[in-house]
This record gives sequence, C-alpha cells and structure tokens, in this order.
Amino acid sequence: MTINSSFSLSYTMDIFHDSIFYMFNFLMLKVRQAIKILIALAPCLISIYTLYWLQYSEIWTSETAHRGKLSVATLVIGMGLSFLTQSYFKKHEQK
Repeated sequence: MTINSSFSLSYTMDIFHDSIFYMFNFLMLKVRQAIKILIALAPCLISIYTLYWLQYSEIWTSETAHRGKLSVATLVIGMGLSFLTQSYFKKHEQK
C-alpha cells in the first residue's frame, strides 16, 4: 500500500510540474507575441504622434504648403515600416 501511494503521489507531482512548465511556456509565448506586435506597431504610432506634435506645437498650420501630401507621406511611411516589421517577424516565425 505504501508503494502504490508513493507512486500515485509521484505521478501527481510529475503532472503538476509538467502543467506548471506548460503554463509558463504558454505565458512566455504570449508575452513574446505581444512584444513583437508592439514593436511592429511602433513606426505607425510614431508617425501618428509626429503629426500630432507638429499640429500641437503649431509648426504646421493650415497655411503650410503641401501639408496634406506630407501628412499622407508620413502615415504611409509609418504604415509601410510597420508592415515590413510585421512581415519580418512572420517570416522568421515560420522558419
């Protein structure tokens, strides 16, 4: 009876440790995924903040020449860099 109960306890502890290890690995995977998403979104957010800062500090006024074109170019660059960063992460994730 002692052998069976110690085996049962040992088996239960192994399952417990395996499940803790699995949960930790799963959590670390999700954290890495979130960090990659934040890194990929950074260029887009920086371009949006740049436009906000230019407006807030009154560097760009409504009379600024080609303001609309420069705004679109800034956003396209930010989105393009975000897309390239996300593509890079996805490409290396598949390897």
